[in-house]
Amino acid sequence: MSQSPSASSTTAPAAYAERLRLPWWLWLAGLAVAALVAVEVWMGGIGVRAWLPFAVLLPAAIAAMAWLGRIRIAVSDGELRVDDARLPVRFVADAIPLDADGRREVLGVGADPLAFVVQRPWVPGAVQVVLDDPADPTPFWVVSSRHPVELAEAILTARQAAS
Repeated sequence: MSQSPSASSTTAPAAYAERLRLPWWLWLAGLAVAALVAVEVWMGGIGVRAWLPFAVLLPAAIAAMAWLGRIRIAVSDGELRVDDARLPVRFVADAIPLDADGRREVLGVGADPLAFVVQRPWVPGAVQVVLDDPADPTPFWVVSSRHPVELAEAILTARQAAS
């Protein structure tokens, strides 16, 4: 099965793509806490009271953990996409990879309240994207990333390609 040239040119692959999933140990801890709460609610009950806490709490814990790990980051088509937020790379002045200490400094006591932040505590790295848009009061974005150097390079490469 061959693909037409027009179809391949309209769907360019992402220059960078990442999903901020929860690590396995957080899934294990979340399910253990849900099971413990279900056992506490059950406490030897009979009938519906015996199975209802497990039928409600375990799926609710799974849904909550899947929701926490839903954030997708991508650089493609001249945009930085973080979940449903989009930033055209032409407004990027710089992209700075941050380690855990750098992220703590940027998001610490002196943090700018106008900054756009998508931070996940289980992801140690981040990228600070400094903006150059006089119409936007947002000075920068801070986005968690497991590969901050690669994300920063992808943003800067996309910016150079757009200009």
